[in-house]
Amino acid sequence: MLTRSRGKRAIYLIHRWTGIAACLLMVAWFASGMVMLFVGYPKLTPWERLGHLPDLPAGPCWAPVERALAASADPAAVTEIMLTTVRGRPTLRLREGDGRYLAVDARTASPMPPADAGDAVESARAYLPGVGARYLGSVDEDRWTHSATLNPHRPLHKVQMNDPASTLLYVSSATGEVVLDAPRAQRLWNYAGAWLHWLYMFRDRPVDPGWSWLVISLSAMGTMVSVTGTAAGLWRWRFRGTYKSGARSPYRDAWLRWHHIAGLVFAGITFAWIFSGLMSMNPAGLFHPSGLRPDLAAYRGATPGQSRPTLDLTEVTAALWEQGFEPREIEWRVLGGRPYLLARDGAGHTRLVTGDAGAMRILGQWSPPQLKYAATRLLAAPIAAYRRLDDYDAYYYGREPEAMMGASERRLPVWRAQFADASKTWVYLDPYTGDPALSVDGRQRLGRWLFNFLHSWDLPPMLAAGVWREAVLILMSLGGLALSVTGTVIAYRRVRMAARRPGRGRTSLAAPPARYPPPQ
Repeated sequence: MLTRSRGKRAIYLIHRWTGIAACLLMVAWFASGMVMLFVGYPKLTPWERLGHLPDLPAGPCWAPVERALAASADPAAVTEIMLTTVRGRPTLRLREGDGRYLAVDARTASPMPPADAGDAVESARAYLPGVGARYLGSVDEDRWTHSATLNPHRPLHKVQMNDPASTLLYVSSATGEVVLDAPRAQRLWNYAGAWLHWLYMFRDRPVDPGWSWLVISLSAMGTMVSVTGTAAGLWRWRFRGTYKSGARSPYRDAWLRWHHIAGLVFAGITFAWIFSGLMSMNPAGLFHPSGLRPDLAAYRGATPGQSRPTLDLTEVTAALWEQGFEPREIEWRVLGGRPYLLARDGAGHTRLVTGDAGAMRILGQWSPPQLKYAATRLLAAPIAAYRRLDDYDAYYYGREPEAMMGASERRLPVWRAQFADASKTWVYLDPYTGDPALSVDGRQRLGRWLFNFLHSWDLPPMLAAGVWREAVLILMSLGGLALSVTGTVIAYRRVRMAARRPGRGRTSLAAPPARYPPPQ
């Protein structure tokens, strides 16, 4: 009995001390989480980027791609060739084998130098026509540019626009294209949202182990607060009978009583959110893929620098316009050794252009056998199941732009290939682009449940509920916030009491207040 009593006492003390240490952090997490439900971290989604580009004209005579490739140090290693518009001019953007970008004039095949301040302002004005622009300098990374996808574009030019939204634009120094936009309202809300929620004030580079372990440690402490608080709350609640006061909670003080009640009512959701926040950091690589990853190079069969369709680009753009498709970007691709062109319009719609034996064909999708043939190259394991999905499942689904995955393209229908490998890998193939849109193995699917589901309630039926889902999340967040705020008041009182009794401070913190004895 004595051991059991000491065990309970230890739980009470752990909850008290960790609660004192974490109470303000918990308040910040719940409050910022509500902001993040409506205002996401700044990002440039594919739809935003395409929406700000002009249509590629049908008339000009484009320079042969082979001439543009001559600007590369190793043309065969070029992994990406994209016809787009940069600084208001048609541009071929090449990605070298080492990940660096190179911009080439699409009409003359002349290499374009790295973007300077003037180029950045010119690109910004093309992004928001008719708006004044002010150059603010360059930066390797700041509070809005932590994403690793921006690494090939660093350093980034900052241009402040004089539009009504006071948009801050970040321009690639490698290519001169706008890679991020951040309106003033989004920036301001993010101080109370993602920047606060993810403790980005302690992060200074895309990969920051110190910041990662700080968030992991604080999340682990928050989880301990939740677990010990739930245990203590259940022990002190009278499920049968009442205390002498006639209440089921032993606390007469309003702050203590409401903290006790809120803790019991919102214990489950508080634990789920704090624990899933810990899981979001992938501690100790728990959700890293356990086996070989899909071999995208084998899936493609060649790089665009090695294999390209024998098509005249001027004829391609003219043919797309004739079909009523207004291209804004055209990308050279390879699928299963077969080269093709992928065209996108301003809404992100696509067309596939092939040139087998010199005969141009414009397609809407790849056929299932063509995708499956390429998919067999992804892993050295047979495909156990291959089926078309016309609806989202628990792993492949779309999110609103504000969400962390809001920039991911998730089209339907999609083909799901389930491999019979040791890691039980699933790959989702987009027939509109030929891309593997998502790849998840057993560990990653577990991470989906322990992080995404517990943190965001993002199963497709829940997301379809729209405003009702948001209302429920706000209600539960307010409950967690109430629990955290009452805990903060209690922590402040206890610390103040200790400070006023310096000779007995340690004892007073270790023992419950005399007015509120533990239940007998």
